[in-house]
Amino acid sequence: MKRSKIIYTVFFSFILSDAALAADQEKKADNSGQSETVAARNAAAKASKASAIQDELVEVRGRRASIMASSATKTNTPLVETAQSVTVISRDEMDARGVLTLNQAVRYAAGVTADTRGGEGTRYDLFDLRGFTVPTFLDGLKVQDSPTGFAVAQTDTFRLDRVELLKGPASALYGQSSPGGLTALSSKLPTDQKFYGDVGTTGGMFDLYRVDADVGGFATDNGLVRYRLYGTVNGQHTQLSRTGSRRFSISPSFTFGGDGPTTLTLLGNYQYDPESGSYGGVPLVGSLRPGSFGYLPRNFYDGDVPSEKFNRKQGAITYIFNHRFNNDWSFSTRGRYDDIMTDYRSVYNYGDYDSSDLTSGNMLSRGAYGAKEHNHNLAFDSQFKGRVRTGQLHHTLMVGFDYMQQKSVDNEFIGDAPDLDVLHPDYHMAIPAMTPAENYVTSTQQIGVYAQDEIRWRRFILTGSLRNDWYHAHRIQYIDPTNERQNSSQITWRASGLYHFDFGLAPYISYSTSFQPQVGNVYNPDGVTTHQASPSIGKQLEGGVKYQLPGTSLLFTAAGFHIEQSNVLVSVGAIGDYVQSGLVHSDGFEFEAHAEPFHNLMLTAAISVQKVKDDSTGKPLIQSGKGNASLFAFYTMPSGKLKGFGFGGGMRYAAKTYGGELQDGSVWLPQYALFDASISYDLSNVSHSLHGWKVSANVRNLFDKNYIANCFADGAVGGYCYYGERRNAQASIGYSW
Repeated sequence: MKRSKIIYTVFFSFILSDAALAADQEKKADNSGQSETVAARNAAAKASKASAIQDELVEVRGRRASIMASSATKTNTPLVETAQSVTVISRDEMDARGVLTLNQAVRYAAGVTADTRGGEGTRYDLFDLRGFTVPTFLDGLKVQDSPTGFAVAQTDTFRLDRVELLKGPASALYGQSSPGGLTALSSKLPTDQKFYGDVGTTGGMFDLYRVDADVGGFATDNGLVRYRLYGTVNGQHTQLSRTGSRRFSISPSFTFGGDGPTTLTLLGNYQYDPESGSYGGVPLVGSLRPGSFGYLPRNFYDGDVPSEKFNRKQGAITYIFNHRFNNDWSFSTRGRYDDIMTDYRSVYNYGDYDSSDLTSGNMLSRGAYGAKEHNHNLAFDSQFKGRVRTGQLHHTLMVGFDYMQQKSVDNEFIGDAPDLDVLHPDYHMAIPAMTPAENYVTSTQQIGVYAQDEIRWRRFILTGSLRNDWYHAHRIQYIDPTNERQNSSQITWRASGLYHFDFGLAPYISYSTSFQPQVGNVYNPDGVTTHQASPSIGKQLEGGVKYQLPGTSLLFTAAGFHIEQSNVLVSVGAIGDYVQSGLVHSDGFEFEAHAEPFHNLMLTAAISVQKVKDDSTGKPLIQSGKGNASLFAFYTMPSGKLKGFGFGGGMRYAAKTYGGELQDGSVWLPQYALFDASISYDLSNVSHSLHGWKVSANVRNLFDKNYIANCFADGAVGGYCYYGERRNAQASIGYSW
């Protein structure tokens, strides 16, 4: 009976999304759909269907199905009809795996080089996609990086409804971006339920504790005003000795307008991280390679306890406004203001040992660093969308304008620190006062205009996107007085074609471009004078095939890609001297399979093979891997004595990764495979009085494998590395209604 109910719920949620697509209104309550119904044109019939199945939405809580995505086209489009690789990580999948961070959320996606700061550097979300670092967008707006990389916001994953990985260049819709793609996050927003929520507590290894609450409903009887409130208190010790993290976060949201043609959503967030662990690593000799003393333990800490500090305060206010003129035309606009402050101080290792100490090879060279940064970020994105018909061609048109600006005030300090005896570490040493190193103000702006046309002819889908960006940056340096300006303009575009057979198969091909501004001056052909560096340019040709089993969420995708990044800065001569002749290639193949749910089974499988090469060095990009593979399956018993019991597990494999060059040759990190496990149980099957209660447990790195997640080789013999996450177990109990 439950199995049938799940199947009907998914089916009805597909139909509802079709109704929402006809209205062209991007509301989370209506975002589930099925490609076979997209071409339907009777708006009145669709509205009737939507009304008839309102009760079924209680089961899906207004979430978009995992077979739908909006990041590739900025319209809610079935993945099987999207001519670009997109991986969707739903809220249900994150809950089943016990995800605590974005790094953990993306580990099972194809093409990901995960955890580039290992198991200890968790204050930022750091991973590579198709060999490149990628930006993050939250609710359609870019989470702006800082000029130094310190004052960068981190979104607590429990306040997210879904994660999408858009692979390949995407500047035609988003402006400056990476050739590898981008990460698109969606916040939990008010839904169409009268009253709902859940409260949960989690505890685990390394003194993990979490309390999360998420409640919402109608603020007025008719649902014209709706609300949602999420909050968390959490913390734990890291796997390094003497370090830990704590977080307090609250996110209220309100939606005005109910199900009407005009809606306004206001979303606020305040997050305070009093401490966020350590950002240090371990020396390469002693971790990847043995030292005279052997290997350092995985909990080795290279810093100094009184000097360790990372305090982050971030606040944001977001608005999302939608207006539907009629069944074909709509307007939407969104904007966000962010205020981020960080206060950072640490003692860190230089990656080598003090050669002046002739009595021991155990003295690790160290330095001290600190930074105080305050960033003000502003971002807007507005679009008109509509549908027109020219003969037998059906057009979905979009024209848009977006704007970003940032003001960053930064003060940095540098100093010396005593060597550390790695065999007998003293973490309370006298650290000399640091001296000012940087003091500057940076202001940046980006203005972009773009247009897109999705053309449908029978089962052919052709998409074209075109954009122009204007970028400006101004930096004033006070310690070593300089006044630098940078201006650039760039046109980017995308074109794709896809044919969707009626039995579910959809072959496609696409070409897309991207750009990224670069800071620095490069030599002119005369070899004497210089000029401002132009943006680096990314280009990708991707071809593939997708197959969705009709009437289900079972989706298979396979794609091959070739990426080129040109105009890359290449260092020559003295430090700070460049020529702009760099070229980076990334070639690969990816396969993914997803099902959620499919006969009570949640399934994620992925395989990728990639080769990344920097022509200026003849080597791969540092921290780029040769590929990955993964499998995660979670099955919930539909009947019998174990009804409601869910169990599953996963395997994550990472091929070898390039870590740089030393005097004696290239550094490659060994391949590794890790295993995870998950269980859950719906306690209402024990007693009706326990309706809404659920318990779960998760273990990452089940067999506690000791592995190196990443290295940066530096100099003749030195460098630093990061141990991967150790075995980490947690258990949760929660109540939902």
